[in-house]
Amino acid sequence: MTITITLSPELDALLRDRATQTGQDVNIVASELLASALEWEKQDTKEAIKSIQQGLDDFEAGRFRSFQDFAEEQRGKNDLPANA
Repeated sequence: MTITITLSPELDALLRDRATQTGQDVNIVASELLASALEWEKQDTKEAIKSIQQGLDDFEAGRFRSFQDFAEEQRGKNDLPANA
């Protein structure tokens, strides 16, 4: 399948530099980078959904604390004033 995209001159230069550095055809480098980015996004989404579900499960099981407790802990960890 062929897809045509328009790159900014800066991105085009970066892509071509990467291809030159790796000794690969620019189309192969572009395809591999795109595949890598899409796989990362897919994995990141799965992890986010898993974390959200864990939070919901914890809440339903009564494993939670008030925002005030959380905020106080964060102020202490990050040396923030009490009114921040």
